[in-house]
Amino acid sequence: MTAPAGDTKREQRAWYAYDVANSAFMTSVVTVFLGPYLTSLARAASTAGYVYPLGIKVGVESYWPYLVSLSVLTQVIALPLFGAIADYGRKKREMLGGLAWLGAGATIALYGVGERSYIAGGALFLLANFAFGASIVIYNSFLPEIAAPAERDAVSSNGWGLGYLGGGILLALHLLLFAKAESWGISTGQAVRLALGSAGIWWALFTIIPVVTLKNRAARVAVPGGGNIAMAAFRQLGHTLKSLPKYPRTLLFLIAFLIYNDGIQTVITMAAQFGSEELKLGMQSLTTAILLTQFVALLGALLFNRIARVVGSRKAVMISLLIWCGTLFYVYRFVHTNVEFLVAAGVIGVVLGGSQALSRSIYSFMIPKGREAEYFSIYEISDKGTSWLGPLFLGLTLQWTGSFRFAIFSLILFFAIGLALLFFVDVRRAAAEAGNEPPPAG
Repeated sequence: MTAPAGDTKREQRAWYAYDVANSAFMTSVVTVFLGPYLTSLARAASTAGYVYPLGIKVGVESYWPYLVSLSVLTQVIALPLFGAIADYGRKKREMLGGLAWLGAGATIALYGVGERSYIAGGALFLLANFAFGASIVIYNSFLPEIAAPAERDAVSSNGWGLGYLGGGILLALHLLLFAKAESWGISTGQAVRLALGSAGIWWALFTIIPVVTLKNRAARVAVPGGGNIAMAAFRQLGHTLKSLPKYPRTLLFLIAFLIYNDGIQTVITMAAQFGSEELKLGMQSLTTAILLTQFVALLGALLFNRIARVVGSRKAVMISLLIWCGTLFYVYRFVHTNVEFLVAAGVIGVVLGGSQALSRSIYSFMIPKGREAEYFSIYEISDKGTSWLGPLFLGLTLQWTGSFRFAIFSLILFFAIGLALLFFVDVRRAAAEAGNEPPPAG
């Protein structure tokens, strides 16, 4: 039974609240504070520029990108299983809350990570990012249930936009903390730990809204033989991977997305470290740049929603990828000062929200009904904060060449390949193959 329109609108507003909740983790923890902080802890514990976690020789500057990559490798199998379990069960709302609060708790615990504790900080990040990625799988799977096809681009864009707004507000408070830290008798390290801990609290509190408001629908996928859900999820994962070739256009889009969004996520997660290590910018300058990106991204998400109405969602994403390529060249060739870094941050903000929000909406049309969480779990392998190939590629390039600038520029390969593949995706035919109503023509 379809929920009344008023109930659906209420659920949409509650759904937006989780974008506000989790954006605190992506913005303040992953994008701004944790990378430079763990790098500084690793440097303090290093010998001749290297640390040896688990006995493995790692360059200090490569520790954070390797950690990000490792955090996602742990999710490659687990996230699809979470998706299958969510589709079989009737407790998606409870799963969302449990995973979110697990991640928030690990983030709050980062407050206790002190001098030279780079391994403990890395372990907490692995747990927090795992829970974050799994929660996003469940969160995204609600989109087809609460938004009709004609409004899905707008609902997805609103969620991304409000998420950037929420993350930006908290980051602004963190910027104030840094500006006043000395006069308040707070050290730089303590200010960072306060920012990390408060991001976890923010995540936990705003999660209450969707957990209380979103509705569990009856499972649209029956457990075979009424058996064990976990075992059925393992079997269903294998079935999903085997069935993907039956939806060739969905598979092509998924491959394109996994490639270009891996580049996007790598730029986001490594931006602060690039500014800190390559440009020697202070934390206040880095925070200002990321704050600018957050607020511009809100406008960018709304702008690209309008562009999509005119040219279609796929072409709008392609336009954004061309701008991404140009921006990476600009960073490689021209960014040497704080002002030039701010210009790059502003441009990235314009395309950031639009490229990600529209990609999520496009994909929602391409997946079979009743398999939303399961298919979004595969999508999540390169969604918010869950890139792995990009950070690994950047970390290896950085360790081999010693040039952070060249390592950042090398990510243009991800955008170029993704753009080329996206050119051949027919969204409307993909929706028909999946048995869904096609998106509005643009």
